[in-house]
Amino acid sequence: MEVFAKSDVGKVRDMNQDFYYVSKPEDNLQLYIVADGMGGYKGGEIASKLAVETSRKYITNNFQTVETREDILKLIRNAIEYANLTIYEKSKEYADLENMGTTIDICLVIANKVYIGHVGDSRIYRKRKDFFRKLTTDHSYVQKLVNDGTITKEEAYNHPKKNMLIKALGSPNMVDPDVMVKGFLKDDILLMCSDGLTNMLRDEEIVDVINENPTKACNKLVQMANDRGGYDNITAVIIL
Repeated sequence: MEVFAKSDVGKVRDMNQDFYYVSKPEDNLQLYIVADGMGGYKGGEIASKLAVETSRKYITNNFQTVETREDILKLIRNAIEYANLTIYEKSKEYADLENMGTTIDICLVIANKVYIGHVGDSRIYRKRKDFFRKLTTDHSYVQKLVNDGTITKEEAYNHPKKNMLIKALGSPNMVDPDVMVKGFLKDDILLMCSDGLTNMLRDEEIVDVINENPTKACNKLVQMANDRGGYDNITAVIIL
């Protein structure tokens, strides 16, 4: 298994509030996490880092207790819930961290399966042969409008409230992550990314870059997003 990653501050923001973790090929666990923070000066940066580090440690420390598919999904769910609580408690320590939050996407690859945890509007895609499919559903106000049939997918792409989340880590309430298991077969490609990428590039443009050269796709995707304005932090992780 190979992994490639790139994170960039973009052209507008003062700091990069995205954070990610990727396992090394020799690690026992093949674990990959992307988080996109939000909230005030340094708030989002702290929230995303806490989300990644807390969930990673939770999964690593408790993986030996899992046996079944349901155990693994529960482990990922518990890791995200624990990260949510950690971020919320940290936000209460300092006034300038109040209301900080973050998205999170987790991929845990075991054999020919990928176990996924998801909160927010960062995304996970899978390319299989000629099919490029978004595996996650955005927890956003605009996605809800699409689901309800109020607006079309095309209208959602340019909607002024497209960045308004209805679910994120950092809430005082128990967060309810999406957890799922999908196939990850030979020659499949996974893309994990923050919305700094998907707000600037359409899905068909993204998959064209991956098809061209998946090992160099992260760098090119980030560059393309920057060339179009780089209005947000941009993170892309590709798993082969």
